[in-house]
Amino acid sequence: MNFMLHEELWQTALGEIELNISRANFITWFRDTGIIKNKDGVVTIGVPNGFSKEWLENKYNKLILRALRNTSNNIKDLRFIINPVTNQPSMEKIFKTGIKKEPPASLDQPFEELVVDKETNLNPKYKFANFIVGSFNELAQAAAKAVVGNPGELYNPLFIYGGVGLGKTHLIQAIGNEIVEKYKKKKKVKYISSEKFTSELVSALHNGKVEDFKEKYRQIDVLVIDDVQFLAGKEKTQEEFFHAFNALYQKNKQIILSSDRPPRAISTLEERLRSRFEGGMIADISQPDMETRLAILKCKLAEKKATLPDDILNHLATNIQKNIRELEGALNRVIALNNLSFTTDKDKIFKILNDIISPPKKLTHYKIIIQAVAEFYDVNTSELINRCRKKEVAYPRQIAMYLIREELKKSFPFIGEKLGGRDHTTVMYACDKMQKEIQSNETLQQEIVLIKERIYSK
Repeated sequence: MNFMLHEELWQTALGEIELNISRANFITWFRDTGIIKNKDGVVTIGVPNGFSKEWLENKYNKLILRALRNTSNNIKDLRFIINPVTNQPSMEKIFKTGIKKEPPASLDQPFEELVVDKETNLNPKYKFANFIVGSFNELAQAAAKAVVGNPGELYNPLFIYGGVGLGKTHLIQAIGNEIVEKYKKKKKVKYISSEKFTSELVSALHNGKVEDFKEKYRQIDVLVIDDVQFLAGKEKTQEEFFHAFNALYQKNKQIILSSDRPPRAISTLEERLRSRFEGGMIADISQPDMETRLAILKCKLAEKKATLPDDILNHLATNIQKNIRELEGALNRVIALNNLSFTTDKDKIFKILNDIISPPKKLTHYKIIIQAVAEFYDVNTSELINRCRKKEVAYPRQIAMYLIREELKKSFPFIGEKLGGRDHTTVMYACDKMQKEIQSNETLQQEIVLIKERIYSK
């Protein structure tokens, strides 16, 4: 395989990898990487240093292998060697300058994520204009636009939550970009993930620069924090975030937050922070309907200046229902593989689709439900299955009972036995209670949807 095909294969794989990890991690660990050799089913990947080699081998090996196999199913294994790959023009231009001066070819599309404003950390491709609105996200989008009109005044904080890959990051960054444009940079906007916020705080503590850290965040007019659920359990980070939040809030500075669950479901979040989050506007993003999924695919095709037959798009929209990011990733792979094979033959495209789209997963074990519920509410699985009576565990346990009954149709005695040796009447009470509460409690409805997404993604 020549160098050009190595680059195309790697870029196609990176298009999938980028959709499964944070932008910051993608930039950090995949800079100056590339395929050196592909022989006898073993792909050799060049990396810049020993630290990157160890990290990619231990943390991202399976993800990389899966992405490469989705592109070329004869790949069996990976090797990593220290050999920086810096001579790929499409990659080097983006990593060094952060600017694309000409429209990228469709195979270069995945790297559009790397084009960020160094001052705001915002990706300029995230705009309201290319955010597809449907019944599943119209409240969140309307609240976001209202914030642009009156930053710090109307909905503060704005808390947007929803499952993985449904467009939360796109929407909160669109707010930031719109405010930057509307106020001609007179308002200081900063987008940051909660993981990055935590790492900055740890670095400031280590270097004795905590006051500099605090002052930096006090100067911001619009603070956009992604994935705040990762603050859960980190006491020192929560404390500093609480102080930063208060300093901004008291000055009517706008705070925008995203999470994969509503505030009340982040069980190890400090009560004072939960109270602040719930004091503004909370809006959810649920799963898109068929019409919206088709609209998203057509919008993405237009952005990439590519074309595919309508029946291909219908097939994608029909089979990938729960995750917009997965939908876009599948579209990227079809476009890239279609270009690599130099064909527009529908039969070949459908063969590619059948390799990409996995059949619906069948739930087979109650432990998967217990694990998903425990992860969602940040409790230990051992607490759910023993006699622990703590309030913060009792509610998730009742939800686990309800879901095991609903999804697996297990008997009440079976469920009681697996969740702490409880009497079947206790399980009947929990299931009946949840069934009735779901009818009127919209928040619980959304929590159940989010937990099911976790269950069926395992």
